[in-house]
Amino acid sequence: MESSEVIYYLMKWFHYVFGIIWIGHLYYFNFTQVPFFGETDAATKSNAIQKLVPRALWWFRWGAMFTFITGVIMLYMWGEKSGHAAFMSTSFGLFISVGALLGTVMFLNVWLIIWPSQKVVIESTTNVAQGKAALPEAAAKGAAALLASRSNTMFSLPMLFFMGAASHLPILQPPADGSTANYSTAFLAALVVIVLLEANAIKGKLGPLASVKGVIHAGVGLTAVLFGLLYAMA
Repeated sequence: MESSEVIYYLMKWFHYVFGIIWIGHLYYFNFTQVPFFGETDAATKSNAIQKLVPRALWWFRWGAMFTFITGVIMLYMWGEKSGHAAFMSTSFGLFISVGALLGTVMFLNVWLIIWPSQKVVIESTTNVAQGKAALPEAAAKGAAALLASRSNTMFSLPMLFFMGAASHLPILQPPADGSTANYSTAFLAALVVIVLLEANAIKGKLGPLASVKGVIHAGVGLTAVLFGLLYAMA
């Protein structure tokens, strides 16, 4: 066994572990914490925001960071072994690229929107608990964090689907004439859909993502749309 194979497997193992930490906390926030905060009393919510949320966000954001880093290393190693030029000529390359794109968008949402916004919410809540004035931007920041988090939850379903499909659903076959396939156009089509949805995640509205049921339905629907698009254009 070559040392590169050992390193690749370790990166995959770390990728799984950190991914579970990240996505597990994402689902906790959206499926458990947000509904609970909507039903509990103000004192309990304030105490949780000051003491529980910062701890959960620490694991959440660093899980995202190391999931992203190990994923980048794995993709680079795969490209070195198989040839970077051939990346979009296989079912694996197409599906893993779409999954990686979704994961990258989610990672950026964590570090550029969710975490900065939640820091403001935590600081404002702490100020109020100490008898100080709330930060005027806290409500808007909280809404921005919620929209990005719900969007990430929606993105996570197709992301997980395509990460698994890369290795376990090799349905795209090479051209019958023996030429090399190129799935770049299919990837670009998926990119357009994801960019449009990310634009909503940054400056849009919750819409169907306002409820847990809605975000699950949206995630399943997005998975179907992306898979149908890739299959039709590949």
